[in-house]
Amino acid sequence: MSTTLITGGLVVTAAEEMQADVLIEGGRVVAVVDRNAAVAQSLTADRVLDASGLYVIPGGVDAHTHMDFPFGGTFSSDDFASGTRAAAWGGTTTIVDFAVQTKGHALREGLDTWHAKADGQACVDYAFHMILSDVNEGTLREMDGLVEEGVTSFKMFMAYPGVFYSDDGQILRAMQRTAANGGLAMMHAENGIAIDVLVEQALAAGRTDPRHHGEVRKVLLEAEATHRAIQLARVAGSPLYVVHVSAQEAVAELATARGMDLPVFGETCPQYLYLSTDELAEPDFGGAKYVCSTPLRPAEHQAALWRALRTDDLQVVSTDHCPFCFTGQKDLGKGDFSKIPNGMPGVEHRMDLLHQAVVDGHITRRRWIDIACATPARMFGLYPKKGTLAPGADADIVLYDPHAEQTLSAQTHHMNVDYSAYEGKTLTGRVVTVLSRGETVIDRRTYTGRAGSGQYVPRGICQFLN
Repeated sequence: MSTTLITGGLVVTAAEEMQADVLIEGGRVVAVVDRNAAVAQSLTADRVLDASGLYVIPGGVDAHTHMDFPFGGTFSSDDFASGTRAAAWGGTTTIVDFAVQTKGHALREGLDTWHAKADGQACVDYAFHMILSDVNEGTLREMDGLVEEGVTSFKMFMAYPGVFYSDDGQILRAMQRTAANGGLAMMHAENGIAIDVLVEQALAAGRTDPRHHGEVRKVLLEAEATHRAIQLARVAGSPLYVVHVSAQEAVAELATARGMDLPVFGETCPQYLYLSTDELAEPDFGGAKYVCSTPLRPAEHQAALWRALRTDDLQVVSTDHCPFCFTGQKDLGKGDFSKIPNGMPGVEHRMDLLHQAVVDGHITRRRWIDIACATPARMFGLYPKKGTLAPGADADIVLYDPHAEQTLSAQTHHMNVDYSAYEGKTLTGRVVTVLSRGETVIDRRTYTGRAGSGQYVPRGICQFLN
């Protein structure tokens, strides 16, 4: 088996930082050796990568993506080929995507459909969550089998009545199942029934622009749904993971639950940390680019999200990558904001935006790796295969230049979408080289990967529940 030695860099994991060399064999890390140790001088390999002046970090784990995802009569514009290529460019080497159960159909059918979408297409590794659209006796029984084969998390929606929505009784039944089978209940926490009333009233009053998307999806309706999801999980005895938390009041609900030592977890996304309702108000329908749910919030919510990431009331930053082109997709909602496909691009820029947070003093280097790599891997049963640099781990490794400057733009990104949510934003820090299981995918800013080299990874159960 060929060997690779990464030498000269600063190894940064969630647990430690050290001047160390990393030895890879057979696609796995076999040693991380302090450069001052005598044995470091004797390390040899078939290939040597010089990481002088660079960080050597685990590949990112993005636990929330939607490739080739159906929404509002169209599909997200990245498929598994283009989306995982963009992920690699941004230093993410594992994604966990959402397989969708269609109402009236079996979970197995939805999972098989997503396997077919991804098979032979991905250039980095991938796993699946399962979206429950139709909770019934048959699908409840299916959940047990999915957990056993490595699909160990199940997402439900308190939003989108008539599409993905589950009522409280369905949610409770599914949570009772996850309590029994070791699975993790994931929740889109917004009161969709109430939101639909506010949407109808806004449109009737002629408030049709994209900014009204944010106004009708009230902060209090996210907080209320978050509270309700927590109480249902308590009744069921199930762990709960709340996705894309955007509002200070929702964070407070999670913090209260965690203060009671409940198995309740939350993620946020870069768009909520860096963007706000100011973007939704862009003129000439420009705000449509930023329509996602939960929606962008007023800028004052950002401080609470950053604080929650520091205090561990939020544990993970994922992207909810669900891109739709401005021309031909987002414009389906011209004249009616409720018809704008919900979702934003982001899989390529998560690691860089979070490194900028290190530069800006919001988080430490180790916390960067924790929320972007290690904790998502632990949360979704991928650790220590993914999310760290230690003997036995997959050699998913990023050489990262913490001093390089880059300017984000639709002209230069690799996501298959015609705009950037961060157009013109300058960041400090950039991916140089990316390895996926020891194979080079990005080589000094040149793409060398190929569709199909990424593997499906069955997952264990949440490792915060042991």
